[in-house]
Amino acid sequence: MVEMSTFPYYMNSIASDRCTALASPSYINFGVSIFILFGIFLSYISQYHRIISRRSSEGISPYFLLLGTTAGTCAFANILVLPASRADLACCKEISGFGCFASLLGILQVGLVWSCFAGILLLFLIFFPRATPLVPPEPPTSTPSYREALGVGGISAAHAVITAIISAVIVIRYPDHLQAYANALGLLATVLASIQYFPQIFTTWRLKHVGSLSIPMMCIQTPGSFVWAGSLFARVGWQGWSTWFIYVVTGILQGIVLGLGIYFELRNRKRRKEDESGGSLSEGDDAIHEDEVPTPSEATPLLGNK
Repeated sequence: MVEMSTFPYYMNSIASDRCTALASPSYINFGVSIFILFGIFLSYISQYHRIISRRSSEGISPYFLLLGTTAGTCAFANILVLPASRADLACCKEISGFGCFASLLGILQVGLVWSCFAGILLLFLIFFPRATPLVPPEPPTSTPSYREALGVGGISAAHAVITAIISAVIVIRYPDHLQAYANALGLLATVLASIQYFPQIFTTWRLKHVGSLSIPMMCIQTPGSFVWAGSLFARVGWQGWSTWFIYVVTGILQGIVLGLGIYFELRNRKRRKEDESGGSLSEGDDAIHEDEVPTPSEATPLLGNK
């Protein structure tokens, strides 16, 4: 038991020990963290290229993006207000630049994921399939409308602003409640991430193809989620479960979407080969190949028209 008279010294001693440990970072952990950082960036570049090259965001569920963006916002706010992260930031005043950079890689990784996922949402809105005056309207389908897509973007932006304001208030006015608040954010992020893939699983299953969803991105991110969870665990331990557990959950669910995408891609390739060799397509074989750009229709994005 630490007496109250010695408590400030005790806390300073703990902080000093933490800074000493951060001053000499593990080169293995540093290398793994850098590898993860570049892997995150490259995986999202693959998704950006797919949407832009197809000039369409068809096949991506807006509710998948809504839940993913809000989950990312909560995860980013979680690691920013986490006492362990704030202690690392405070240590940057006492340790070298390299040690400081290494200690903040976890924050950079989470922030990069949040910003890159927000980038997908932006491209989703820019290349969203919309009706044009040159094409007669098609019968109504279950495809989400552009108004729904704009609503998703607005809700995501509003959530980010509200989360930032609440976090600032907690940090300034109620610093003693930071750990509880961080845990609440982490729990909310985990819940949102746990359900974010269900709309995408449904969309992929209904369309029978991945559309503009990038299989290479999922091939990188699915195993990468588990590697990243391990890297974050090495930094924050069991006390920071709210920071790394979300990536275990997303890795499992993204693996399901990846499995569906690969299955439909292989099945559609096989059926196309049968069609080219004179075989007839069975019912449901009109699914669009993942590399095909949809022909002009009511669902053609405005930016795709020349």
